[in-house]
Amino acid sequence: MPERQVTEVEGRRLVLSHLDKVLWPATGWTKGEALYYYAQIAPAMLPHLLRRPATFLRFPAGIGEEGFFAKNPPPGLPEWVHTLTVPTHEGPKDRVAVDDLATLMTVANGYALELHVPQWTADTGPTHHDRLVVDLDPGPGADLTDCCRVALLIRDHLAADGLHAHPKTSGSKGLHLYAALTPAPAKAVSGYAKALAERLAADHPALVVSRMAKALRRRRVFVDWSQNATAKTTAAPYTLRATAVPGVSAPVSWAEIEACTRAEELSFTPDQVLERHAADGDLLAPLLTDAGPLPS
Repeated sequence: MPERQVTEVEGRRLVLSHLDKVLWPATGWTKGEALYYYAQIAPAMLPHLLRRPATFLRFPAGIGEEGFFAKNPPPGLPEWVHTLTVPTHEGPKDRVAVDDLATLMTVANGYALELHVPQWTADTGPTHHDRLVVDLDPGPGADLTDCCRVALLIRDHLAADGLHAHPKTSGSKGLHLYAALTPAPAKAVSGYAKALAERLAADHPALVVSRMAKALRRRRVFVDWSQNATAKTTAAPYTLRATAVPGVSAPVSWAEIEACTRAEELSFTPDQVLERHAADGDLLAPLLTDAGPLPS
């Protein structure tokens, strides 16, 4: 693979650099392979990023070296890249909107290996959210199989309230569950998610905890409702993860959740995710169309 490649993406001239640079030392996975993955998965990934202000986790020196979160548009960003002005506690700030393949390739070429987005878009604004998300994080002594048990409980609770839950792996240890919403006030969404977590913790105290305190989480699954805060972001569908072996926050089916007996069954490499998408399409596609009202 050439060290530097000039290419045209959707009419934009891109200079992709250091393609042979190893970014995942444990496996020898290179920057060029990461760019190839993003180029191939873009048709499924981009609709889930559209008009959402993105935050990036950048690793210029590769995984295993210190990375950093980047919210502001990186220096030297082409002027054609879409940006959104969003309110922050420091005043209005510009954020990158990864709305097209050229932008995705540009930020990935700048070592933005992970992409994170909030539960709202520029169309709804930060005051209203169009997604509910629940982050299931296993504590010490628990694992992904325990997250699957909790996910099924949450699916049933949301269904009883008229919402459809859609699962994906976090790409690390846990699961993320989404439900599409008719845009609803941010505080109401967070309040609903918190009440759901507390109800599960009360009904299943040996399995679920709704508070972050580490002392409470041993052998339990933390139902993190706080990801619904306006300022919070969650690993985007199909993003690479900065794990020792290249991982992906990958959509999964409910049949896979129900059948899971070992955490390894829901751990996927980028190549496996591309194969799954080629065979099954975007398992999260319904998240783009099946919005329902937030229960009162």
